[in-house]
Amino acid sequence: MLRMPRRETLIFWGPPLIATFIAWVVFLIIGETSLIRATGLALVIMGVASTHRQWGTIQSIVGGLALAFSPAIWSQTSSIASTSPLIIVFGLIASAMVVLLILRFKNVPYLGLGIGLLIFALIFWILIGTPRSLRLSGLLSAWILFLLVDALRISNPRPEEKPASKIDDQHIYGLLILLVTGVLNDPSFILLAPAVALGLWLSWTPLPRWYWMVVLAIVVIGIRGIVVTYISGDWWGVSALETHATGLQFPYLVADGWREGERWIDIIALMTNQYTILGAGLSVLGLARMARWYPILGIVTMVAFGFYALFGLMYFGEDREALLLPVFIIQSIWLTYAIHSIGQWLDKTLTPATQIAHRGVTIAYMLLPIYALINQLE
Repeated sequence: MLRMPRRETLIFWGPPLIATFIAWVVFLIIGETSLIRATGLALVIMGVASTHRQWGTIQSIVGGLALAFSPAIWSQTSSIASTSPLIIVFGLIASAMVVLLILRFKNVPYLGLGIGLLIFALIFWILIGTPRSLRLSGLLSAWILFLLVDALRISNPRPEEKPASKIDDQHIYGLLILLVTGVLNDPSFILLAPAVALGLWLSWTPLPRWYWMVVLAIVVIGIRGIVVTYISGDWWGVSALETHATGLQFPYLVADGWREGERWIDIIALMTNQYTILGAGLSVLGLARMARWYPILGIVTMVAFGFYALFGLMYFGEDREALLLPVFIIQSIWLTYAIHSIGQWLDKTLTPATQIAHRGVTIAYMLLPIYALINQLE
């Protein structure tokens, strides 16, 4: 996948580009979203659809669109542009030029992607004057999960797939660049660090000592940022149960939020609301199957999911759904893998009846983004 011939490259990236284009058009026309915001959200969908690509063409397109029309993404569509269009356009053009130059002189697309996103973030911060952009954080989380999943598929494949190999330098440095950029943008991005570190360790790829020192340093910076940004002495010790009951919202963590049953019910409802109850159930099935066939990938995604879910239990801000976007991305990965696993199981029986059932499962999955979009328009 790293250095594919041109035809294979087009075949691989074609479905994610289709999902991105469809989402972009829907954001612009139906969602009445500004051009800049629609483009940013569409790039998030491209990262997610690219992650799904290894499990099928339809799965890539449908999985990306299911997230695009989920409440977490759709709530960010609007006609109000919070950032100057010229800033975003300038950042995108500069980032694209950097990526194209890297691809022209050295075939390292994933590293080029990481550097391009870093350039975009730097231009964004310099011209805006402040980090903590939730949309930039969502964009970075989508692509860091893509790199992480791809790296683990290379280093820990299924037995019948190609032999395991060490991950490429562009995965290694791409992950580091995105992690550093994400944490500098918003400290909550540090919640992905345990999964990234565990994934790198379980990739059986030797890394230099300085690399781990940089990871440790960014972890320290991220933890400090969490304490400074999301913990307040006025709110840390309040009763999470009483606060939840009153519906009070404030952008800080509450210490006992993770122990209250109401908060668990609330966050489960939030997760279920993204892909329906059936979709949530299938995502659990997908995790179970992934833990069977790709155990390392299952463990790493569970770690990332768990840290963000814990944060969601304790956080009472109105922007919680946007901050929990990595949770919904991981849900979509599990859900798409469940559909892929069901299809594989049906194919193994090799009977006309199961072939029809396989098509039925695929068609049913295609109905999910349609149903989600209809719900957003009601």
